[in-house]
Amino acid sequence: MRIAVVGATGMVGEVMLKVLAERNFPVTELIPVASERSVGKEIEYKGKKYKVVGMQTAVDMKADIALFSAGGETSLEWAPKFAAAGTTVIDNSSAWRMDPTKKLVVPEINASSLTKEDKIIANPNCSTIQMVLVLAPLHKKYNIKRVIVSTYQSITGTGVKAVQQLENEYAGVQGEMAYKYPIHRNAIPQCDSFEENGYTKEEMKLVRETQKILDDKTIAVTATAVRVPIVGGHSEAVNVEFSNDFVVSDIQNILHHTDGVVVQDNNDTYTYPMPMYAQGKDDVFVGRIRRDESQANTVNMWIVADNLRKGAATNTIQIAEYLIAAKLV
Repeated sequence: MRIAVVGATGMVGEVMLKVLAERNFPVTELIPVASERSVGKEIEYKGKKYKVVGMQTAVDMKADIALFSAGGETSLEWAPKFAAAGTTVIDNSSAWRMDPTKKLVVPEINASSLTKEDKIIANPNCSTIQMVLVLAPLHKKYNIKRVIVSTYQSITGTGVKAVQQLENEYAGVQGEMAYKYPIHRNAIPQCDSFEENGYTKEEMKLVRETQKILDDKTIAVTATAVRVPIVGGHSEAVNVEFSNDFVVSDIQNILHHTDGVVVQDNNDTYTYPMPMYAQGKDDVFVGRIRRDESQANTVNMWIVADNLRKGAATNTIQIAEYLIAAKLV
C-alpha cells in the first residue's frame, strides 16, 4: 500500500504520520509530499528517514491513497491530477466538501456509501466531525429538528503560526500575529472569514456539512464559532431539539454504545469532557447531558475532541482503513 501524505511538513500532516504509525497502517511505501520550498527536507516515520518530494513527482509515483492536508487551493489544483493517475484522494481541506459529486465522510456514520468510483473523498471540518458523531445516533432515534452550537475552538485549528502567537504572548514577546487581536486571555468570536450573511465560514460549515453528512436538509443548524487560547482541542456547547421526547438516561446509553464516542457525565464526581484531557486521543467525548427545561424535547450537551486527530488526521486515516478493508483500493 503506497501512501502519499500531502502537506507532510504541516501541523496536521505531522499528526497524520504519527497516527499512521500508532495504528500500524499497512504502509509499504511512504511518499511525503509538500510545497516546493520543503522539497528535499527529511521527515521521520517509524525510525526511518524519507525525503519530501514535490506535487508532480508524487503524482507520477502513483500512490494507492493520498492523504491531503495542504489547503483548499492546493487540493482544487492537485487532487484531480492524483485521481486521474489512479490514486484515491482523501482531502482534509474545505475544497470538495460541498461538491455534490463528492462524498463527505465520517466513517462511523456513512463510510458504507463509498465505492471504487470515489477517487476524491472529502474529510469534514473538525468542529463538524465531533458534533455529528454524537448527533447521528440520536437523529435516528428521536429525529433532530434544530441544533444550536457554540464552539470554543483551539488555536491549533489555525496552525503553527497561531501556536507561536500564543507562546509569544505568554512570554511577552512581540511577534507575527495569526489573528487580528491577542489570543492570550481572550476569546475571538471569529473563526475563518465572514460570509455575506454575517456568519463566518466556520459557522456555515457546521450548518451545511451537518446536513450533508446526516443526509437531511430539514435539520436546522445555527452556530457561533469562537477561538479560545486552548491547545488541546475543540469544545462545543450543543443544544438539540428533537421531534420526539426522550429520557436523559436513554441518550446517555445510546451514546455509550456509539463507536468513537466516550460518555463522561457524572456530576457527583465532577466528571465531564475537557480539552486538556482530550488532547492526543482519537475519541469524541460528551458530557453535561441534561434536559433543556426552557423547551420541549430539547437536550443540552458538551462535546470535546482533539481537532488535529479525530477532527482531521484520524478521521482521514479511518476513511483509508475502511477503503482497504472494503477492498475499494
